[in-house]
Amino acid sequence: GSTAARIVGANVAKLADFDDAVKFWVHEELVDGRKLTDIINTEHENVKYLPGHKLSDNVVAVSDAAEAVKDATHIIVVIPHQFLQHLLETVHGKILPNARAISLIKGIGINDQGMTTMTQIIHRALAIPVSSLSGANIANEIAEEKYCETTIGCQDPDEAIVWRSLFNTPYFQVNCVADVIGVEFCGALKNVVAVGAGFIDGLGLGNNTKAAIIRIGFLEMRRLAMHLAGASIQESTFMESCGLADVITTCYGGRNRRLAEEFVRTGKPMPQLERELLNGQKLQGYLTAGEVYSYIDSSGITDHFPLLTNIYLICYENMPPHTIFAGLNVDFSRDTQVPSPAL
Repeated sequence: GSTAARIVGANVAKLADFDDAVKFWVHEELVDGRKLTDIINTEHENVKYLPGHKLSDNVVAVSDAAEAVKDATHIIVVIPHQFLQHLLETVHGKILPNARAISLIKGIGINDQGMTTMTQIIHRALAIPVSSLSGANIANEIAEEKYCETTIGCQDPDEAIVWRSLFNTPYFQVNCVADVIGVEFCGALKNVVAVGAGFIDGLGLGNNTKAAIIRIGFLEMRRLAMHLAGASIQESTFMESCGLADVITTCYGGRNRRLAEEFVRTGKPMPQLERELLNGQKLQGYLTAGEVYSYIDSSGITDHFPLLTNIYLICYENMPPHTIFAGLNVDFSRDTQVPSPAL
């Protein structure tokens, strides 16, 4: 969230069609006895979650989500997905009818109808158009202005131009596609694959094994996305930054891989490692693994997703990490842009 605010704050100061002020909703907490919002608004730095990187003076931290969205035409949603429903209840009825939103959330929702994306949940709650942004984007590297790419999924070409103008910079290159759901599925599922890659690192099995897990994980991601959304997902989306590139970077860097490695090395449960190592941040891959398994198990298709199944069993059912290889000889050759014929 702080990294996005840093980019957008700098961009809107240069764009004539936008107000200069960027309201930045922050969950209020005390840092060394001071309110985090006060620190951000006086020192222009999120000292807890993005230390060492200044925010633009026009980024204004507020502790009330309803105040943050008041009179906003463009709303950027960046929150751990398990807290989304409460946020939507807070801002419901408080936004402009012509507002637009974009989700940077990495996660999947499970309900009676099956698996849903964050943009679908936001749209149903707020009745506004919702786009998605995801890519090979480790926050600290972006804040250091190291070159990278990202993908925006937006069905309206004119609105895509607006979102691109808010996020694009010389070091943060944005490509827009019409495949909103495809961008989202890639962003959520890659975190589960990264947990598997972390298990391999913890086992000390080397680059060949890790590459195999990444490849199988990528193909299972694509298979599941196509099974859920079929022809509405574009095959080309998987080759965007949100797809293959994000899988690679997340499996070699980022907190999901790191905590999975520590899980193997220490034997500590994931929630404990999250508390000890993430400084208040949340581990999305662990949660998403449980949500994905809930869906594929209830649908009777776990045999078609052995890696995603094994990652769940290791995380939640105390299976030994070396069992990650069980049943991985899967034929993906018949997977196409329509739901997998094997399913």
